[in-house]
Amino acid sequence: MIVLGVDPGTVATGYGVVAGEGNRFHCLTAGDIRSSARNPMEMRLLAIFDCIESLIAEFHPDAVAVETAFISKTKSPQTPIKLGQARGVILLAAARAGLPVVDVNPVTVKQTVAGNGAAPKEQVIYMIKRLLNLPGDPPSEHAADALGIALCHIQRGRYEALAAGATQGRRR
Repeated sequence: MIVLGVDPGTVATGYGVVAGEGNRFHCLTAGDIRSSARNPMEMRLLAIFDCIESLIAEFHPDAVAVETAFISKTKSPQTPIKLGQARGVILLAAARAGLPVVDVNPVTVKQTVAGNGAAPKEQVIYMIKRLLNLPGDPPSEHAADALGIALCHIQRGRYEALAAGATQGRRR
């Protein structure tokens, strides 16, 4: 299974493509889509859309996993709206490619990757490095988040398949 994980943002959107088979995971690519906050919003959204479309065309993921939008205490009420716009173009790129989209919340990522839903970012990054056998840190915190999102979806898929098999076995 190949999953494109995305940590949306309008100035920096993290992405990570992870391939998983059995208990082995590989990072195919990771990075950021960066744009100046001074650029018009439509140009920033176009850059995100174009990059996500390119990643889909290059890596042919089976799914796109995107961090769930959540409302936090923020200084600007515009922040959640801008985040929603970034998520929208990511969802559009996935839909145009006919890919399923999975929302993954940050607590689930931390729980799945680090075993603790309240794990600090350093612990999550450490586990991402270990699980993906990376020689160093991911390119950025946004890319690390995206890799964690992709890993989480792959792991959850494995757990759901195991649970379905166990349930199937009991019905016989």
